[in-house]
Amino acid sequence: MTTDGPPDPRLHPYRDDLAAEYLRGRIEAPRYVEGTLYRIGVSHLPLRRRPDPGGPLETEGLFGERATVFDEKDGWGWAQLQDGYVGYLEMEGLRKDLVEPTHRLTVLRSYLYPEPDIKTPPLDLISINALLAVEGREGPFLKLATGEYAFGRHAKPVETAAEDYVALAETFLGTPYLWGGKTSLGLDCSGLVQLSLQAAGFDCPRDTDMQRDALGEPVEDLTDLRRGDLVFWRGHVGMMRSTITLLHANAHHMAVAAEPLEDARERIASEGAAEMEVRRMPGLTAGGSAV
Repeated sequence: MTTDGPPDPRLHPYRDDLAAEYLRGRIEAPRYVEGTLYRIGVSHLPLRRRPDPGGPLETEGLFGERATVFDEKDGWGWAQLQDGYVGYLEMEGLRKDLVEPTHRLTVLRSYLYPEPDIKTPPLDLISINALLAVEGREGPFLKLATGEYAFGRHAKPVETAAEDYVALAETFLGTPYLWGGKTSLGLDCSGLVQLSLQAAGFDCPRDTDMQRDALGEPVEDLTDLRRGDLVFWRGHVGMMRSTITLLHANAHHMAVAAEPLEDARERIASEGAAEMEVRRMPGLTAGGSAV
């Protein structure tokens, strides 16, 4: 056990009754579990704070992402997602198919089909950054190892990084705000930042405070902001669309919106979060793998 407090439970799988084996020596627990590796088998799978379909939504796992399950009971798995987040998933949304992804979805959303034919009723609607294990091509379609077909021009090899994460974030304009959401059907402020940066090849944690602590370098001169700068308040984050315009998913508009930074800053200050911090990413192009 560390002397400076236990690890963040959002990112470290431990409870009163068990902990992940890799936490042995850091966390005291009655038993330790290696965990079983799965992949998300549906378009997006809610990860909840408790094993209850009415429980608070913490985040979402996307199609093809890894999920390590440490405990299973009554159809729920206590699991850790690929980005490290810990919570409860419904087991019926998981697959034991462990084929490594080769491609990543690069458009906001796209259908999966049972056959390489646009006239067949689709099976699912997957979202940007979904991971696909491609085993072949039939015409314009990619044949997935899981049996479905995806439209080929909507995916690229996993090592391909978007050149401009701000331009990618702009494609979410008008998307409904959803606390804990991480798809173009609904997402929150940190979900927008995570999706956009991950598509550009950056490692990006899930929550606002994690992002503030992990991303970029601090900007001291708040009068000299640039496109792509990340702007943080207590419990909220957005990115600069230009030197004066903020792009963010927010509960005021209940959508992803662009507005003058000063308007957002004044409103957020009136709600009790006056302190603003800015972090600057190293650039708008980054290498890396989405896997």
